[in-house]
Amino acid sequence: MRREIPLSAPRIMTASHDYSVFGLHVRSELPLPELFEAEPALRPDVLIHLGKVPDPPASGMGPHVTGGGLLLVIEDVGRYFIRDGAEIVVEPQSGVPDTNVRLFLLGSAMGALLHQRGLLPLHSNAVEIGGKAFAFMGRSGAGKSTLAAWFHDRGHAIIADDVCVIRFDQLGRAIASAGLPRLRLWKESLEASGRETASFPRSYTGDPAFEKYDVPIARAAAATDGTELAAVYVLERGDDFNIARLEGVGAADALMANTYRGGFVATVKGELAHWHACMQLVRTTPIFRVERRWELDEIDEQCGLLLDHGLGILG
Repeated sequence: MRREIPLSAPRIMTASHDYSVFGLHVRSELPLPELFEAEPALRPDVLIHLGKVPDPPASGMGPHVTGGGLLLVIEDVGRYFIRDGAEIVVEPQSGVPDTNVRLFLLGSAMGALLHQRGLLPLHSNAVEIGGKAFAFMGRSGAGKSTLAAWFHDRGHAIIADDVCVIRFDQLGRAIASAGLPRLRLWKESLEASGRETASFPRSYTGDPAFEKYDVPIARAAAATDGTELAAVYVLERGDDFNIARLEGVGAADALMANTYRGGFVATVKGELAHWHACMQLVRTTPIFRVERRWELDEIDEQCGLLLDHGLGILG
């Protein structure tokens, strides 16, 4: 159920754009071409605008608690002030490409806002199989987006890439909210999927060594509403392909270890809500560990096995 949080102060934007992401209605002064546009709402859940943010109470990058909110300082990009789970003020560093500003706005800054709202954002992709959501979570480099691209290319809708927000409906069922409609792929994975790097923008501008690319998902190929979650898979490296169910504390630990920007949980004093959300997910949804070899030439076989396992859950 959506938690309504009042905005701390009204603000008139010079221009605004309305979007939908993570089950939230977002009104932004900055154009966010990565998101699907939405019809204007009388009262948006989140406001994003440019402005002056509080000075950090201490030197250094990263999060700072100040001014009744969370200040996120990103080197060579800018500052983001996140308040009440309802507002993000962006103060870009002069000359920074808009792409880089949006990368951290829709990533770490939005992650902090989700934690302020008491939601459960997993470091996970999610795809739709048989009308249900299946999430693949794991650390960076675990192949989440590579798997999602495989499913996308075979006609399965993409629910979320990199960040999958979990809610619980009135019946207590876990619901995966629609996330950013794009896939973020390393060059090797992009080319292995049959795509060419020249056709897609880099995720981050200015660092030639950072060879990740954004692959937009068409509206017809993306989920736009909440989808009931059927299973969560934790991707790990192994010598052979193996799937084993995690139970109890072991399953909860896996969720906490793979919470997106989990370091912000304590910063926003959300430990109790986070623990309860993880335990509720364990009670309602099967969670599996998947051990596999991380070789691109085995992706067809491995994804086929995952698809068969998911279909088996659906019966």
